Amino acid sequence: MARTEPAGPTMNAPVAPGRLPLLGHALPLWRQPIAFMESLREHGDIVRLDIGTWPVHMLTNPDHVHAVLVERAQQFGRGRVFDRLRPMFGNGIVTTDGDFHRKQRRMMQPAFHRNQIAEYAEVMSRAAQDMSGSWTAGREVSVLTETRRYALSSVAGMTFSGELSRPAIAEVHRSLPIVLEGMLLRAVMPKALDRLPIPMNRRFDAAAARLRGVIDQVIAQYQAEEEDRDGLLALLLSSRDAETGAAMSAEQVRDEVIAIMFAGTETPATTLSWIFHELGRNPEAEKRLHAEVDAVVGEGPVGIAHIPRLTYANSVFQEALRLHSPLLFTRNALAPLTLGGVSIPAGAELAYSPYALHRDPALFRDPTVFDPDRWREGADEHPRAHRYMPFGAGHHKCIGDSYAVVEILTALATVAARWRLVPAPGVTVREVPAGIPQPSELPMIPVAR
Repeated sequence: MARTEPAGPTMNAPVAPGRLPLLGHALPLWRQPIAFMESLREHGDIVRLDIGTWPVHMLTNPDHVHAVLVERAQQFGRGRVFDRLRPMFGNGIVTTDGDFHRKQRRMMQPAFHRNQIAEYAEVMSRAAQDMSGSWTAGREVSVLTETRRYALSSVAGMTFSGELSRPAIAEVHRSLPIVLEGMLLRAVMPKALDRLPIPMNRRFDAAAARLRGVIDQVIAQYQAEEEDRDGLLALLLSSRDAETGAAMSAEQVRDEVIAIMFAGTETPATTLSWIFHELGRNPEAEKRLHAEVDAVVGEGPVGIAHIPRLTYANSVFQEALRLHSPLLFTRNALAPLTLGGVSIPAGAELAYSPYALHRDPALFRDPTVFDPDRWREGADEHPRAHRYMPFGAGHHKCIGDSYAVVEILTALATVAARWRLVPAPGVTVREVPAGIPQPSELPMIPVAR
């Protein structure tokens, strides 16, 4: 049963300062979205902002976010941001809700079973060795480019198999980065702007169409063949609903594959980049990581058996992800309700920023400081579960969170076994707004250990 708040007086949410006629808060969101999201906590636990004429109730208190995602989840739909992603993701589990979402998640879950992730880990390990082995001591590399190539190779290798899939893998490398760059703007800007013939829209639409088209071709080829195939795509094509025995349509499989590629690329690539950036600025943490990798992994390649023993590496990962979390998620109120004493009308949009929550000084001591030790088992300030939610929570929690952890730790340990990455001199790294804020540039110099 849904939790209800005690009857009592309710109020409207306070409005964030700086609202302009017609534009609402669109200008600060456009100019400085990260700083604006963080500023909202100063104005209350639930703060109203307007994107144009679209009102949004921003949740700055983790208890309210937990209520919306977990305790009272059945009272909320996915929200406008997810609706705006539908032209790209179709009816994948990223955008759907209700019974259909539950059915799809149930059908997809076997593809992320620990036995399958163990098989995917072999693909990740080879891709990480290829990345690390391509570097030359003293020769500068773009870490963001390298980690994105690694993540793309891992997710494509996990998804497809055989020669027929080579064009799809090439197209993923070509088009997915373009889609990733345009995703945040598509999600928050008015829908009418989608039709403007500006270069950003043309590039995004063309890349999305190419990506969907080439995956459709591979699915048709898989279905026309008799032979058994490996990989996630083959698993999705062969999956059956436990209640009805029905298979997914080819279109549904395509939508799920695109969603998986997006999630398996953006988060791991960006998080890995920030990990190497933070380690480059914190030599003591880097030394501890190297000592652990030497003791756990030794000379050979990183394997799935090493991952649970890389405890400090996991703390480094969690701390980098805390500092550089997703910027914005939304939900939609299906009926009138009260949350935190604030009256929420039916159809209202609610949003929360994991990024802003994870940097709230009321929740994390010295929140802008990179401190992996806050994740030690038994540490005094080990974050409470519902205060830290980079992968979401409840029945919409990321289905591939375990995959992402293995993907990131495999690459981190593979690189740490061979290299130190030193920041290139004279470069100031800034955060660029995206689904997860990205480094503006991240040149680093590999130094052999």
